[in-house]
Amino acid sequence: MTIRKTDLVDYRNFRPGKLNTPEFEHLKYLLFWPVYGLLFMTVERLWIRDSYTPVHCALDDAIPFMEIFLIPYLFWFVYLVGVLAYTLLFDPESFKGMMRFIIVSYSAAILAYILFPNCQELRPETFERDNALTRFIAGFYQFDTNTNVCPSIHVIGSVAAMLGAWNSKHFSTPGWRAAFAVAAALISVSTVFIKQHSVLDLLAAVPVCLVSYHFAYRVKWEGRKGALEWKKKQSNP
Repeated sequence: MTIRKTDLVDYRNFRPGKLNTPEFEHLKYLLFWPVYGLLFMTVERLWIRDSYTPVHCALDDAIPFMEIFLIPYLFWFVYLVGVLAYTLLFDPESFKGMMRFIIVSYSAAILAYILFPNCQELRPETFERDNALTRFIAGFYQFDTNTNVCPSIHVIGSVAAMLGAWNSKHFSTPGWRAAFAVAAALISVSTVFIKQHSVLDLLAAVPVCLVSYHFAYRVKWEGRKGALEWKKKQSNP
């Protein structure tokens, strides 16, 4: 992986008046985060419903609690923020694609929480083992509510980071792609092993990701492909 100087955006030259220029227009996507944070806080902390529908399937009961999966679960924060920061600094086009995916998918998730208030009742009341991981999880359970879980934002965010890396020219080799795919898979399955999500939450995230992928990457790619073909015809009449 080689980063050339031409790949870098010189943010020292940024001024608010330059936000609409080709060099800095990708920064406008960052405005989504405070909007999303406000919406999520509203549905999670301020707009408390009288009842929530528990999400559960038989497979959830067959999956054991395994505290070791706390590690990939928490790695999600590094994974998502890391890919966002990297593409923001070194690959603005990939950053824009990743943010489009996040905007569509996260907005769809918030809409689902509003229309279908849901929760999970899978967390163990006691732990078979007492160690640093289970103690951390016990504290995490108290901090994090068990509501608004379907579809899983953890899964959606993992796919967003994976696709953001895959579509970056710096991580396009098969080895890098495999590494990001494994990370996304481990993070996703970790949610059911530490009883933060039902298997159904993971499955519900799949169609959300497919639709978001279309709007974030397919539409943009087809447009770019058409433009390239048009330029080729113009240069070779």
